[in-house]
Amino acid sequence: MALLPIIQPDNPTLRQKAVRVSSFGPELQKLIDDMVDTMTAAPGVGLAAPQVNVSQRLIVVRLSDDEESKKEHGEEAGKLYVVANPKIIKASRDLVEGVEGCLSIPGWVGTVMRHEEVVITGQDRHGKDIRIKARDWLARVFQHEIDHLDGRLYTDIAEEMWRPDERDEDGEGDPT
Repeated sequence: MALLPIIQPDNPTLRQKAVRVSSFGPELQKLIDDMVDTMTAAPGVGLAAPQVNVSQRLIVVRLSDDEESKKEHGEEAGKLYVVANPKIIKASRDLVEGVEGCLSIPGWVGTVMRHEEVVITGQDRHGKDIRIKARDWLARVFQHEIDHLDGRLYTDIAEEMWRPDERDEDGEGDPT
């Protein structure tokens, strides 16, 4: 496995609509493994292929598995989600405000309104159809990563942006 460089907004790949994954062969499997390693090392809770300069509709998501996360997220804590061609097919009407960061925009966080619950369809790493119901923090992470596949950054929809070191502990968010 290899750690991949995470690109920043000056790279045009972050603003392009990513292409559909059509082949689930060894090349994709290596990319998935490298993305998981990169996300973990960063550290982050989500990573989209465009963030590592690969314009494909592929995301990896894993919430922290520390004790606090286990209490808050239950069985979702530490579970790895690999989703090719993810699509939100259902979203709750309820929107919630939360703090987000991004591995492609280091040093900044912002408040973003997101759907409290979403249902996502796509394929797993082997091309098998999957369906995921997500709520709260997991739903936020999926929405953030899927936005990357459409060339949208959280900074495009953030209500407020700041550097975490300029605020107290309550102003920090996990980078995604």
